[in-house]
Amino acid sequence: MSALAASSIYDFTMKTIDGAPAPLKQYQGKVVLIVNVASRCGYTPQYAGLEQLYRKYKDRGFVIIGVPANNFGGQEPGTEAEIKEFCKRNYDVTFPMMSKVSVKGSDMTPLYQYLTSSAGGDVKWNFTKFLVGKDGKVIGRFEPNVKPDAPELLAAIEKAL
Repeated sequence: MSALAASSIYDFTMKTIDGAPAPLKQYQGKVVLIVNVASRCGYTPQYAGLEQLYRKYKDRGFVIIGVPANNFGGQEPGTEAEIKEFCKRNYDVTFPMMSKVSVKGSDMTPLYQYLTSSAGGDVKWNFTKFLVGKDGKVIGRFEPNVKPDAPELLAAIEKAL
């Protein structure tokens, strides 16, 4: 599916961090926060806040999707297995994690072509957050300096739920 023909995130299939197909239509009717993540970034401690956010709202139809990317300063050099182990060991991450992709440039994954064309242009750094409504369309974008417990992000999630 090309990003231009897509009408929502439900038109895309990613791969889980374990390599299994992950059609995003499985999240239909949920509020989704898609975050490009990295293990060696100054924002990496946001994993803890993201996990808290996920645990707080998951029973209300909220999901976070972590998308590892090595586009910024080589801050996600590991393999999927290393990334998964890092996230579990250091932050007890239980939200869905996808396999590593590119989130900018000529090899940008189609999902990110859709997200960036829907909200704010190219991703500028790790931990950019795209909030997607129950209809699969982008309803907000939060830059890396917006922490997972930031009032504006919490308000947007609450409103969408």
